[in-house]
Amino acid sequence: MTEAKAPGGGPLTGVRVVELAGIGPGPFAAMLLADLGADVVRVDRPDGPGLGIDPARDVTNRNKRSVIVDLKDPDGPARVLDLVERADVLVEGYRPGVAERLGVGPGDCHARNPRLVYGRMTGWGQQGPLADRAGHDIAYIALTGTLGMIGDPDRPPAVPANLLGDYAGGSLYLVVGVLAALHHARATGTGQVVDAAIVDGTAHLSAMIHGMLAAGAWQDRRGANLLDGGCPYYGTYETADGGYMAVGALEPRFYAEFLRLLDLDDQAGAHTDVTRWPELRAQVAARFKTLGRDEWTARFDGSDACVAPVLSLREAPHHPHLAARSTFTDHAGITQPAPAPRFSATPTTVRTGPARPGADTGDVARDWDVPRLLPSTPKPSKPQ
Repeated sequence: MTEAKAPGGGPLTGVRVVELAGIGPGPFAAMLLADLGADVVRVDRPDGPGLGIDPARDVTNRNKRSVIVDLKDPDGPARVLDLVERADVLVEGYRPGVAERLGVGPGDCHARNPRLVYGRMTGWGQQGPLADRAGHDIAYIALTGTLGMIGDPDRPPAVPANLLGDYAGGSLYLVVGVLAALHHARATGTGQVVDAAIVDGTAHLSAMIHGMLAAGAWQDRRGANLLDGGCPYYGTYETADGGYMAVGALEPRFYAEFLRLLDLDDQAGAHTDVTRWPELRAQVAARFKTLGRDEWTARFDGSDACVAPVLSLREAPHHPHLAARSTFTDHAGITQPAPAPRFSATPTTVRTGPARPGADTGDVARDWDVPRLLPSTPKPSKPQ
């Protein structure tokens, strides 16, 4: 039988990560580490996946391997700590105190491996009045002020799926923190805890807006600013066939090109005159309603007007630019975003499909030298 090899490929090849199974931003962060080449072992629960979809289609578990450990069993924590002893990073997304009660908290792990980077992913953070409360993306971003920025001024705030909180403010900040702490651990031999809270990361994303607010260049309300749809040359417009075009013609020369292609050259003076913005918006909206989305796409093609069609999830992989860059890839019958960013010396790829719960126990036990992961074999009975 051919010997199985640990995953590799990418700048994090050789880095070992233990992921304690969860849903949302934790698995996405671990997927990103796996995409970058880390050997990510996901410790799944015996009661199955938490996301509620077919594990074979859970793309956030690609490039990983899976073992099943019941942390509530008497020997469950010891089996995880055997992995931790050989790992560089651990990622968990429990409520504060849960990992400690299960016997796999930072103290337990650092006693076995002082160099370990212990990454904690939560919504509210490890401390604070709300730390123990349940929550989801929408509540986290609501308190940071970012949800209130999004949408039309005369309608409720628009929900940006779970991209802004879970993945941008959560997963990406956890990965940045883990990589920084890993650099520190390798330089000093000392690991640490990374407390990645979605409220912290999402608030941090709004740094530029807070600067503009302090400078008087941003109004603290929706649909009244340059980048939130308040500006008629930075927003979306419906086309004759029910599609939409996205417009971002901010700079004067891009705005001039935008007007030329819309045949609205008489609106050149409206660029900085906010009193003319309502009239400009009405004229732009009326023009876009005269042609379909594909016709407008063809008209703006090759220009610097900063206009693009609004594509659906199924349409996006077929756009000529994204197709040329292989921004999306097909693996195991699933069209999915390819790993990002790109590296000149250590390219990344989708090496394996989503890990099936428990499917890699034997390989991980061998590659990580953790025999306790394997089910115990009953001793043969003595002849009577």
